[in-house]
Amino acid sequence: MGARLGALCLAGALMSLPAPGQTLDLDRADGALRVATFNASLVRKGAGVLIADIDKADRQVLAVAEIVLHVRPDILLINEIDFDPQGLALNRFADLLAAGVGDLPGLDYPHRFTAPSNTGVPSGFDLDGDGRVADARDALGYGRFPGQYGMAVLSRHPIGPVRTFRNLKWATIPWAQAPQNPEGTPFYADAAWAALPLSSKSHWDVAVTLPGGRALHLLASHPTPPVFDGPENRNGLRNAAEIRFWIDYLSGADWMVDDAGQAGGLTADAVAVVMGDLNADPLKGDGDQATITALVSHPRLQDPRPESPGATAAGDPANTADWPEEDGPGDLRVDYVLPDARLVVLGSGVFWPALDDPLARLTAQRGKRPASSDHRLVWVDVDMNADMNADSDPGEKADGKTDGISDGEQP
Repeated sequence: MGARLGALCLAGALMSLPAPGQTLDLDRADGALRVATFNASLVRKGAGVLIADIDKADRQVLAVAEIVLHVRPDILLINEIDFDPQGLALNRFADLLAAGVGDLPGLDYPHRFTAPSNTGVPSGFDLDGDGRVADARDALGYGRFPGQYGMAVLSRHPIGPVRTFRNLKWATIPWAQAPQNPEGTPFYADAAWAALPLSSKSHWDVAVTLPGGRALHLLASHPTPPVFDGPENRNGLRNAAEIRFWIDYLSGADWMVDDAGQAGGLTADAVAVVMGDLNADPLKGDGDQATITALVSHPRLQDPRPESPGATAAGDPANTADWPEEDGPGDLRVDYVLPDARLVVLGSGVFWPALDDPLARLTAQRGKRPASSDHRLVWVDVDMNADMNADSDPGEKADGKTDGISDGEQP
């Protein structure tokens, strides 16, 4: 009886095990340039805490570093890395990558870029309407201290020049739609609306010079989540506007002015890749689906639709973020690497191992917190040595018009 019961228990245990999943493929073709984005959740509750956590080899920091070292991108955009004016957190994290983790060899990123973020910068206004002016939601971008949830670029190749649009005012955009109360009155006071920047963090055009002299423009951002607001939909409208900025920028619009005073969008001959945690899914979730769809389908871009074994097993191969369904939006595709349409894509992927993959420990939950991040690193391999027709039109709309969105529609 005992032997039979043990056999039944063993059979039940085997039946409950997940089916073997596909192995995560990290290989790349010879000569490929690997470009990646990762919302790494390198965010802490106070200024300087991340620096201390890197110095003491915090487990979450090490898990993030190990993911980067497994994928080994040539260019990496990190969303959610706390900014400090001296760049200490970024430099120490880069030093950790250069030293390697465990048996993984190090990876040197000699070229680095970071810049101030609007997150945590006091606005002086009651932006959330709760009667106070000093909360995280009253900052120019949500944050408990200046620089929380910042961005950074790590590159094996030289960086520069860079355009930033951190100070561009939302109200100055020709198609800007101000949030309104249900009765039709403005949600923001006039002075607050005039002072509020478009970017919750910043928008960057970071040029990376590759061997041979060709430049690749990284169009990097991290729009605010389209939730955590009320019927006025202030965060939903801002998320869509932050995404729509890139549609106009790619289309060569002339209305945007960068922080150095230079006007105009991306030139027609520039080769670009749009990347970052855009906090919007074309098919589901709370983001404006028309806006993110218009960006993904922009004629200057292509969408490799990276997939992963983990997301495939969870139901949608394209998903890049792992959120609970019972008290959250569920799994969504919100992280993107969208290369120039003229580039040859050699491969792509998302670091989301299947449950039976030993690497799944790096994306697993540890209690209420993920081992690394609730987002997944996304990469695309491109052949920058392939000939591109410099005379070809990267898109029929190079006149400042947007694709798929009219000025009368909600952005």
